[in-house]
Amino acid sequence: MKIVPLEPGRCRPVPDSGFGALRTDRGNLPLEGVDVTAAVSGLVAGVEVAQEFRNPFDVTLEATYVFPLPDRAAVTAFRMEADDRVIDGVLKERGQARADYDRALREGRRAAIAEEERPDVFTIRVGNILPGERVTVRMSLSQPLPYEDGAATFRFPLVVAPRYIPGAPLDGSPAGDGAAPDTEAVPDASRITPPVLLPGFPAPVRLSLAVTLDPAGLDLRDVSSSLHVVEEDGHTVRLRPGERLDRDFILRLAFDASTALQIDTSGTDGETGGQTDRETDGGGTRGGGTFALTVVPPALEAPRAPRDLVLLLDRSGSMSGWKMVAARRAAARIVDTLTSNDRFAVLTFDSVVEQPFEGLVEASDRDRYRAVEHLARVDARGGTELLEPLREAVRLLPPAEGRERVLVLVTDGQVGNEDQILEQAGGALSAMRVHAVGIDRAVNAGFLGRLAGLGAGRCELVESEDRLDAAMEQIHRRIGAPLVTDLALKGLDTEPGTVTHLGSIFPGVPLRAYGRLRRVEPGGATVTVRGLAAGEPWERQVTATAVDNPALRAVWARAHLRALEDRYAMGEHELEDEIVRVSLEYGVLCRFTAYVAVDSRTVAEGGPEHRVIQPVEPPSGWEMPSAPSMPGFMAQAAVMAAPGPFRASSPTFEAALDQGVPMSPPAAPAPPRAPGAGAAGSAPGDAGGFGASSGGSAGPRGPVFGRPGAVPRPARRAAGGLEPVRGQLVAELDRLKALPTADALYLADLGSRLAALSSYLGDHAELSALARELEAAERPGTDLAGLRRHAVEVLTSLTGGPAPDAGGGGSPEAGGGSPAGPRRAPFWKRG
Repeated sequence: MKIVPLEPGRCRPVPDSGFGALRTDRGNLPLEGVDVTAAVSGLVAGVEVAQEFRNPFDVTLEATYVFPLPDRAAVTAFRMEADDRVIDGVLKERGQARADYDRALREGRRAAIAEEERPDVFTIRVGNILPGERVTVRMSLSQPLPYEDGAATFRFPLVVAPRYIPGAPLDGSPAGDGAAPDTEAVPDASRITPPVLLPGFPAPVRLSLAVTLDPAGLDLRDVSSSLHVVEEDGHTVRLRPGERLDRDFILRLAFDASTALQIDTSGTDGETGGQTDRETDGGGTRGGGTFALTVVPPALEAPRAPRDLVLLLDRSGSMSGWKMVAARRAAARIVDTLTSNDRFAVLTFDSVVEQPFEGLVEASDRDRYRAVEHLARVDARGGTELLEPLREAVRLLPPAEGRERVLVLVTDGQVGNEDQILEQAGGALSAMRVHAVGIDRAVNAGFLGRLAGLGAGRCELVESEDRLDAAMEQIHRRIGAPLVTDLALKGLDTEPGTVTHLGSIFPGVPLRAYGRLRRVEPGGATVTVRGLAAGEPWERQVTATAVDNPALRAVWARAHLRALEDRYAMGEHELEDEIVRVSLEYGVLCRFTAYVAVDSRTVAEGGPEHRVIQPVEPPSGWEMPSAPSMPGFMAQAAVMAAPGPFRASSPTFEAALDQGVPMSPPAAPAPPRAPGAGAAGSAPGDAGGFGASSGGSAGPRGPVFGRPGAVPRPARRAAGGLEPVRGQLVAELDRLKALPTADALYLADLGSRLAALSSYLGDHAELSALARELEAAERPGTDLAGLRRHAVEVLTSLTGGPAPDAGGGGSPEAGGGSPAGPRRAPFWKRG
């Protein structure tokens, strides 16, 4: 990407802040501040998130921000504040909300829209921000706190980490403005891959976070912050000023939970959140409500049935550094929990799957030692191709009489094809017990929780090496059989299909369940929880307490919607109408709905003149190269320093990672290497690495990611020909064809990227010539449309594809792209 010249008087270098970092009084990033205010009461938190945008440009602006929220939090309100005006958002079906937002921008009105991309990834767009104007958007959330081993955890994510995007790029216009193209495996990849700031860039966003604690009658013994420095002021805990949006905020609250049944009837006599809790049945009236059940684990010994266990260890590039060390230790500890009655297999995976031995073997001392020895040699490399190892694990775990099937996944979960994985492997995983160990300071907790929930297992999160020992103790206790299984509730008149998945009761982890009631008895209610403990009947009776807490209804609706969305992802597409109905009825945002706030006042002439997607911080703890030698670093500096547009062509954080080149994965998966084999035979274009060194080395030493858009390191020059970069050229061609118009800056940036690729290849004549022509795109009088057509023709010839139409793809909704390509589903239904 080309660096745009800036006036020296307006921008000056920032000492010790990273290569290419500049400071300008004008600024060029629209997001100025993020304020999080939480009120914790018992095991539920109410949260308000405020995001402040400012337009530093001389023209009207549309700002896009891709950000995380807790995966179990229910978004129940949305508001836009600008120019002393307050506009409340309205929850609508997602396509309708998008249409309302786009119409408002065309008519010159301010508007904002909030959309869910994943259970823990959201997008906010704010349009027609006037020059110099500030606009604040606010979101209200209700969030349950997980409780285990005597402590509740308030976890609030602050950055969307880069995710591995498998699959071949799709034709047509992208679904979003992110750094990765949409692919057949991740049709909305461009909506979940924001560009990433250059490491060392001065903190561009002011962050404030405060949590007010109300024990709600419980004995709060201790409060601890895991990853941030905090200050305490009475019952309020605040982040120290200057903290960055680069890792999860984690607050642990130590107290003793108790068995309880709470019933909220606050909406019985009126409407709340678009729904009514009072219905008419024949000649009478019945009052409904929402219940929240907590059952503390019984003091029992967990049974130890013989197990068939498959351990999957993620060794992909994003796991490098402390995460790989922690993952190896966690995996070794899991192997140590096995007994001679168990059988097991160990699979390590990136873009290939390796195992120390074939199939399941008895957990003898010898084979456990072999497994640990194999794990000790594992290092990070390649892309996170998770689907194939999951399939292999399912194959290794057929039903066996008298044996429990267990799958344990150790990973950071940084993949973009979550729905594809659920669709193709979810059914099989639901028939066995699945445990997930998430290791990262910005972990994909939503996806790992979904996997563990499918298999009635547990998801344990490890955010630091300091936390590893405590987390491994918990994993050791729960990796075996649960205390109580086959749970059922008796005594409550529940609405069919509304009770959340009961799962099992594990040591130290209370049962948490929510549901909707058709009728609340005037004298209160009692529920009987029944199950099997060590094969014997077990039950516990709990008497209800009436509460006035609308947050319980929101928490239930969010959990119910997540379950429906997972079933939709696994193929039950007939649930779409039900998902939209529940979302609108209970006022909780979901994948198929969106909050939209539209100002009635006209403030501009037509739509925004400039559009910017806010880059995000590099996640804390992700290893970076020691020197900015890659052209990708120059591209990132351009993104940060120049006030010009940066959109889907912007490189991602992976581009700057050591020893690897982000490439599109091959259309067909690479064959797995034999156990213990090196990478010398890998094709240079494989997702597992670029140009693995000769001489039988163990493969590339540093992280490698499977995402197009980055530039290879000149030091790792190919032997000749275009094969090493063909995948990247195809990705560049697809993006060029999908470009709505011939944009001078984009074409010049493309020229810079092609020049770097040519240099990598040892000066490829045709590629160099095209690069020189494109780099001149910003000269006055250049025929941009003709230059674009010429570039499409040359890249098509170089990649060996058919001559395409260079006019650009149609809209995704219209099935844009080549006529022969597959029709693309509407963006809000993709993935």
